[in-house]
Amino acid sequence: MRIIKGFKTAKYFKNTLKFWFAFGVFGTFSHAATLQESKWEQGQTLLTFFEKNAVPLKTYYELAPEDKELADEIISGSTYYTLYDDSTLLQALIPINENSQLHVFKQGDKYGMRAIPIVYFSKEHTISLSVSNSLYNDITRLTGDSFLASDFIQAYKGSVDFRKEVRKGDQLAIIYERKYRLGKNFGAPNIKASTLRVSNNNRYVIRHEDGHFYDLKGNNLTKYLLTVPLQYKRISSHFSMGRKHPILGYKRPHLGTDYAAPRHTPIRAAGNGRVLFAGTKGGYGKTVIIQHDNGYRTLYAHMHKIERKIRTGTQVKQGRKIGTVGSTGLSTGPHLHFGLYKNGNAVNPIKHLKVAQSKLQGKEKESFLISAKNYKEALNTALREDRLQNIPFKRVKNDYIVYLSKDDKNLN
Repeated sequence: MRIIKGFKTAKYFKNTLKFWFAFGVFGTFSHAATLQESKWEQGQTLLTFFEKNAVPLKTYYELAPEDKELADEIISGSTYYTLYDDSTLLQALIPINENSQLHVFKQGDKYGMRAIPIVYFSKEHTISLSVSNSLYNDITRLTGDSFLASDFIQAYKGSVDFRKEVRKGDQLAIIYERKYRLGKNFGAPNIKASTLRVSNNNRYVIRHEDGHFYDLKGNNLTKYLLTVPLQYKRISSHFSMGRKHPILGYKRPHLGTDYAAPRHTPIRAAGNGRVLFAGTKGGYGKTVIIQHDNGYRTLYAHMHKIERKIRTGTQVKQGRKIGTVGSTGLSTGPHLHFGLYKNGNAVNPIKHLKVAQSKLQGKEKESFLISAKNYKEALNTALREDRLQNIPFKRVKNDYIVYLSKDDKNLN
């Protein structure tokens, strides 16, 4: 089965193929099959989803440990899709991050599951506006994108006093990339460059390849800092969006970094924050999840012990001991599975744990300065043109084209 959600306007037609979001179909099902779009409920697990849909529970218990671990990555509130023939679940696509999803499928009288890529397309936008209310409200009203508004404010949080410096009539411009899935915003925006004009002074922020924000001279503006949560012997498994399994033969993501360390090694909070969860979490065993500033969240799994005072709602300081290394849950040996999430999406901890340098140097700086100059010119043009000034994005109605095909080769 394939679903295409394409904009009717001609300018988007060329992206139609990029909109394809496919269900692989095994066998031939009734053409009366119905597609449902739902939100993953708080507290729901893959096991309870199987129970609700009469999927034999042995399907879950027979999954490889790595697949059960991925099932613990399903985010509450995420949109997932199911295909039914009457009341029988034929297939389900359940996102675990912006790039991967769990594909549950019925094949004969059995069910299977595997991780597959999420199909989406990306589009770059440039906007500008004059402040009339507040930065957050004005950006959200113009674009309908609260994530963009939050990220813009975070980009300037360390260099602009919004209460004292920003006034009505000040201008801003943003160049950013947005993912789309089935014609809707998907995941978090990626701000590439922006400028905020306060007191007739433009303050530019440029994102470099390392994911951090820099000024026009290549000085790092990132103030937020997370640290490695333990002393470890080696990294036993790196973060990956898709590693080919040596036995199963297909790619499976690994949404975290595994630090091999002796049992009982102290685990410490990577940054200041509030404990969202402390307890047993499926295949992750004893787990602690901490919410930090700037939209970051950290996960510490397979712990041997969680400190007694670490419980939901507890405020922790960076470096505070939250537990010890163990091998609980689906683990073959003592290690810490450390997950890092930005606005709910899994990101590579190694690239975000610390700012490697305060300023760019050498050829890397030369390349950045060229890119920054081009972004500066584009942002200044957007300000002069007053692009999309206070005109909300138009909402266009979209169509679904749904059909079944037993020859779908989406999973190859």
